[in-house]
Amino acid sequence: MNSDTGSRVEIAPAPSPGGLSALRARLFNPATRQKLLAFASLLALMVFFTVASPNFLQTDNMVAILQATAVNGVLAVACTYVIISSGIDLSVGTLMTFCSVMAGVFLTYWGMPIYVGILAAVLGGALCGMISGILIAKLKIPPFIATLAMMMLLKGLSLVISGTKPIYFNDTPEFSMISQESFIGYLVPSLPIPNAVLILFLVAVASSVVLGRTILGRYTFALGSNEEAVRLSGVNVDFWKIVIYSVSGGICGIAGLLIASRLNSAQPALGQGYELDAIAAVVIGGTSLSGGTGTILGTIIGAFIMSVLTNGLRILSVAQEWQTVVTGVIIVAAVYTDMLRRRRN
Repeated sequence: MNSDTGSRVEIAPAPSPGGLSALRARLFNPATRQKLLAFASLLALMVFFTVASPNFLQTDNMVAILQATAVNGVLAVACTYVIISSGIDLSVGTLMTFCSVMAGVFLTYWGMPIYVGILAAVLGGALCGMISGILIAKLKIPPFIATLAMMMLLKGLSLVISGTKPIYFNDTPEFSMISQESFIGYLVPSLPIPNAVLILFLVAVASSVVLGRTILGRYTFALGSNEEAVRLSGVNVDFWKIVIYSVSGGICGIAGLLIASRLNSAQPALGQGYELDAIAAVVIGGTSLSGGTGTILGTIIGAFIMSVLTNGLRILSVAQEWQTVVTGVIIVAAVYTDMLRRRRN
């Protein structure tokens, strides 16, 4: 009540935290803008290649893109854990190969049941990831050097164990179902989506829940944001680093199963170079190389961008060496964009 005029003064209610301002803040924060930009880039690439070549939107080509994205996407999810924690893992490509070779040893050489081969690949990847984590956390070797050494070590071990020859899964015909068959296609014949894509999205959903709703996810982001503050809070930083690299390695084991199932063989010379596409997908999707920020959804969008770009250039008959040049340019552009975003923030 106004004491001078006796009139009532109406006070407008304060804006609700969940109102329009909060919605605007969520829609226009840097992470959301990066994901929207990445998704818009994916749509633009698809439109461009559709106009440039009538073969791009063919069903077989779309399935090929999905298959390629499944492997690279799972590797990119593995890299997301490490990069959010402010680390780097250059061994994911050769680790994938090593896991596929281990599956070949258990299934083809030793004649074990298929579930044993699957466990061998996943647990073998987790063990290698744990070793990388120990080198980084306990021996204080920089992540770049530790994982570079692990990359070379696993490349050599894959060749030694396999005798430098591919290991075929002809004695385990059901192994191809992991990647090639379509469970969704049995239920909906008009959607022959390979199982590899279904596995990719299951891994992505599970990882998104882990990063968003578990203690592992909270510590992953905390380590990337301010490791020293986490250490001073009494958290066992070394333990959680080892866990993060172990989880990443286990996911690489899943990628090894996918690519081995797709090729129906474990190719010991394959793998090197996959880490570049995976890291590029992570950065394009909005995960900062300095750590502390990132989402699985953004990583999946980034993986699709890399697959669509590679497939489209191949359809346009662009030489392989120029495809590599384009990939390198994209990595530089993605890293520079991340630097600019951090400066603005």
